[in-house]
Amino acid sequence: MTTANTALTFGLIARRDRQLQIANRIYREVLPRELTSIVQDSLQGKAEQPWFVNPADGRMDMDKLLDSFQQFFRENSQSWLERYAYKEAGPQLLLQAFLQRVVNGGGRIAREYGLGLGRTDLFLQWPLSEQGYLGPLQQVVLELKIQHKGKAATIAQGLAQTARYCDQCGADSAHLLIFDRDPAVDWNEKIYRELHSQAGRSIVVWGM
Repeated sequence: MTTANTALTFGLIARRDRQLQIANRIYREVLPRELTSIVQDSLQGKAEQPWFVNPADGRMDMDKLLDSFQQFFRENSQSWLERYAYKEAGPQLLLQAFLQRVVNGGGRIAREYGLGLGRTDLFLQWPLSEQGYLGPLQQVVLELKIQHKGKAATIAQGLAQTARYCDQCGADSAHLLIFDRDPAVDWNEKIYRELHSQAGRSIVVWGM
């Protein structure tokens, strides 16, 4: 029995509109946490929440956070991804482990999966006052994509998806992360940061 069939049998994922989806919101939260628990533990001292919070306004510094993840991914992805049997999802799980380590106890991450579509949508909410989630929130969309069709085509598709998700969520800012898994491509070419515009919205594209 394949992994997908096993997950279907136990009700972890379901088929809706001919697509595989994680069955419910509880599993969307529990499954990635369980799959990345070892990574989160290993990040002790490497991804600490205070490093990425701006003391002036209490906002999460997303540029600083994602720049730090880029370097972490460059240094550690090869050893970590070899441990995953599901290597296609490996880069996305590493990012979720990194984010969970940072926001744990302070913010929350909502996850939407495009299973079979090579993408994952993350929606980070960070409270900006003592009122918690009843007060003002910093809201950030992160779209994750595995590069299959070349850089330009992947970015173009990802920008459209990210802009739609931003409109749906009412996000303050948006980031598109492109994972290039081609071992023949040099890391200096894989790593980049670009500012793009889509549907009147600024989106930061991170390559790795």
